[in-house]
Amino acid sequence: MALTRQVISTLRADGTDALGTRTVAMKVGDASIVSGSLLTVESNHFCVLKSRGAVLNVYDTGQYALETPNAPILGSIAQGFFGGNSPWQYEVIYINRSKLLVRNEGIATSAEMAEMAYVVDYYIHIDSKEEALDLITHMPFAGIEIDTAEIAEYAGPAIEQAINQIIQITKMENINERISDVRELVKQHLGDFLKVYGIMLNDLKVLIMPRDERMRELISLQAIGLSPIEAVRYYLALRMADKGLISAPNAACGLPFNIGAAATGVLPLGDVTAPTVA
Repeated sequence: MALTRQVISTLRADGTDALGTRTVAMKVGDASIVSGSLLTVESNHFCVLKSRGAVLNVYDTGQYALETPNAPILGSIAQGFFGGNSPWQYEVIYINRSKLLVRNEGIATSAEMAEMAYVVDYYIHIDSKEEALDLITHMPFAGIEIDTAEIAEYAGPAIEQAINQIIQITKMENINERISDVRELVKQHLGDFLKVYGIMLNDLKVLIMPRDERMRELISLQAIGLSPIEAVRYYLALRMADKGLISAPNAACGLPFNIGAAATGVLPLGDVTAPTVA
């Protein structure tokens, strides 16, 4: 029986990384992982080794030979005696320590109960072995991996609460003036929330805008110096122009639209006496 060692790695045959830019953690559960298998950990990964639910070790960058905790048996011998399966079931979990981009979107309401759409983009990363353990301890696996979409789903309520805490008491026209306050509050709430899962929060960007597209266009027209009534007229004119209506300039200026030649005179209306017939 030839003595061979299995190599466990996140690198695929074509050289790409299985974790990529969206996967936070990934499980590798295989009965063929036995004592003597080589565990490879890339420079941007942590690796947690578990056996029968218990954490055996947390690895940093490098390559390591696996050993059973009580009686080391070489992989080829174990496979020969146990029909190809190891009596010790290993579970390898790779954790991505690179900065990953996460996005949350939602709806908040202003003081006037107007719906405001928000977009929050932020970067996260796992900084240490202890944080890698916190991640796999507190965040369950729905499948074989945890991706950034699941992180966004977990963080959604914390972000929504922080944004509504300010937006709900702020008039729509004053929201942009308080965007820095919103950003700092979201950063504080989100950072505290993710810390429980061993996730560090880095840069964060918050964008808030009216949910209704027409309202966004009206506010943009007012931003260039138009009064509210002028903004409405110009919005109407733009929509009319999209439809090819030639009266669009008249709507923008607030002038009537006449078909044919303009009136050249005014005929006064009053008592008109019919001429007497002699």
